[in-house]
Amino acid sequence: MKAKPAVGVDAEVDEKRGTVNSSIVDVLANTDGPSKPANTVAAPLVKRPTWDQAEGNPLPLGVKWIEEEQAFNFAVHSEHAESVALLLYSPADLVNPLLRVQLDFLHNKSGQIWHCRVPVTKITEARYYAYSVSGETIPQLHSFDPQKILLDPYAKCIFFPPGFDRNLAMREGSNAGRAPLGVLFDHRSTFDWSEDRAPYHESDAVIYELHVRGFTKNPNSGVDPSRAGTYAGLVEKIPYLKELGVTVVELMPVFQRDPQEGDYWGYMPLNFFAPHAQYASTHRDDELRIEFKNMVKAFHQAGIGVVLDVVYNHTCEGDSKGPSYSFKGLDSAGYYMLSSDPANPYANYSGTGNTLNFGQAHVRKMVIDSLRYWKRGMHIDGFRFDLASVFSRNADGSLNWGEAPIFSEIAADPELGRVRLIAEPWDTAAYQLGRGFPGLTWLQWNGRFRDDIRRFVKGDTGTVPDLMRRVYGSDDLFPDSRADAYHAYQSVNYITSHDGFTLYDLVSYNRKRNWQNGNNNLDGTDENYSWNCGQDGDEGAPSAVRALRRQQVKNFCCLLFLSNGTPMFRAGDEFLNTQFGNNNPYNQDNEIGWLDWTQLRSNKDIFQFFKKMIAFRRNHPSLSRSRFWREDVSWYGVGPTVDLSHDSHSLAFCLHGASQDDDDIYAMISAYWQELEFNVQEGTAQDWKRIVDTALPSPDDFSDDGIPLERTKYLLAPRSIVVLCRPKKSDGVVKSSSFPEHYDQ
Repeated sequence: MKAKPAVGVDAEVDEKRGTVNSSIVDVLANTDGPSKPANTVAAPLVKRPTWDQAEGNPLPLGVKWIEEEQAFNFAVHSEHAESVALLLYSPADLVNPLLRVQLDFLHNKSGQIWHCRVPVTKITEARYYAYSVSGETIPQLHSFDPQKILLDPYAKCIFFPPGFDRNLAMREGSNAGRAPLGVLFDHRSTFDWSEDRAPYHESDAVIYELHVRGFTKNPNSGVDPSRAGTYAGLVEKIPYLKELGVTVVELMPVFQRDPQEGDYWGYMPLNFFAPHAQYASTHRDDELRIEFKNMVKAFHQAGIGVVLDVVYNHTCEGDSKGPSYSFKGLDSAGYYMLSSDPANPYANYSGTGNTLNFGQAHVRKMVIDSLRYWKRGMHIDGFRFDLASVFSRNADGSLNWGEAPIFSEIAADPELGRVRLIAEPWDTAAYQLGRGFPGLTWLQWNGRFRDDIRRFVKGDTGTVPDLMRRVYGSDDLFPDSRADAYHAYQSVNYITSHDGFTLYDLVSYNRKRNWQNGNNNLDGTDENYSWNCGQDGDEGAPSAVRALRRQQVKNFCCLLFLSNGTPMFRAGDEFLNTQFGNNNPYNQDNEIGWLDWTQLRSNKDIFQFFKKMIAFRRNHPSLSRSRFWREDVSWYGVGPTVDLSHDSHSLAFCLHGASQDDDDIYAMISAYWQELEFNVQEGTAQDWKRIVDTALPSPDDFSDDGIPLERTKYLLAPRSIVVLCRPKKSDGVVKSSSFPEHYDQ
């Protein structure tokens, strides 16, 4: 049953019913009668409302405060809706709207956008808002349902009433008083961004991936209990991050999500504009954004950039059985990609039940508006895009291998074109790492680096050629030919991330242990390329096994920070944090998913090694360049030539730093399980000092000043790495090809 729509929103409010009357007041009247004497003063004309005042404006989408009119403008996109009503609620009654504004398509719709303008005098005590939308129902999509209270996709802050109920959103019928609502902000509130300077890091960029809640939620984090697991809690840990030496924090998703879904990681967003309220130490809506901004400002003051892990490829509304909070009820066919299977009407390239349709211009606009908001309003420095290959999909789900529109739209934006853009260059059905990804200037998570380094350190055969490629900067994936002209820094090198084993678990477990996730150990990848060093887990592990694990962790750390590209590692790896073999704790909001800060005290030596390796990289910009090393690197083996045979487990290289006004660095790398004698191929023993030997115990494993070599022969312990340094000279660079001639490029 369709209600007769009202016309306009500047009419009188029927206080008894809480609705707007359906007529527009004519403010100008025609006058009849004889002409007035010349000396008679005419009655003043009543000023007619402008069209925007009478009807509202379709842009910007969301809610905008109009200061000069003391009014709010509301705008929401819904192509297929037949009727839209704006609902305004007071804190005293979250079930019955204080004001219901029925929009009329003849006055309050432009194109596919419904809009209106409401003076603050009519809003009175209302603090929250939502929509009710009706239209032609497509049963299998569970789309239009006028009884559902719908959240504005552009809401900047979201309120969950005390009776919030996810289950009501999953079935037919009203969820009034139980649905999330948008918050009408105090329009006078401001934030002081003066003195805020966004840091930008190049050769010294080290990305540190962390979970806002998990980083400080554990009672042993040392953070004030009232701020544990919050944005404010992160601020208390900034001195720790400064000491470690990281220069960029990558925050796992902070978009608001459904607090009843059990989504600890945050990869099931409800909305793309509002920060997750449950990460705030304050319970006041108007202070939530301030706490987030204070966090960003504090990071900037410490010289640390802030990157957000953003999820734009899907929402928490899931498949046809999922809840209807916002997009489904507004226009499911307009926001989501549909399939040809009636039993599964939503296309699922995200693996979560639905996929946003980037073939639709308004969906792309929503993403770009969101990015602009986080950049302008929250001063975010960059974005890491989850399952970014979804951006390449056409409306029918096929991949656009050419110029997918959203990439050119982002590149053309004067603000977004300058921020750090990082892609996870795949989705559940596409793998576009390197040249296959349409964002030509974007950085990319290099999954090949992760897998190839893991396999080499583990001791797999046939891995030396791949090791060379990854250390060099992955020019096979990011070629710097005239046609392509990629940069080495576009490869985000990582060995671990949130998605998989921690670094300690990588050397402690052969197989995942995900039983506590509730999926019969079927979730999470089985291709971990891990090795437990002789025994699974810690219980009863011999001291030799434990010692080897620490050495392997240092080997991974060395290779990460010696490689050309942009390094990233996950929080806690620097002190051997464990998830007890769980490689997919997406729903573990407990000690499994939280960092255990007692491990920092137990493993201070590993922390010191990470800290020193980060400082070594920072002090040697030759390692991390905009371009590839090319003639500045010479490749060796235990002797003068690289052993590229299938059974080889060793490699050495000398990186000449003169072109970068830097020292020379000589690395000897062995994943062999027996000792290997390397011969240093350049200079004399007196030229070199040993900086690193991962086989030595702390603090001898890293020497800040360097230990002079006694001879050019060096006996490497099994599974170890040695790094030498030769002070820079002014006599030029040793020339050599970037790869041995017999290496298959």
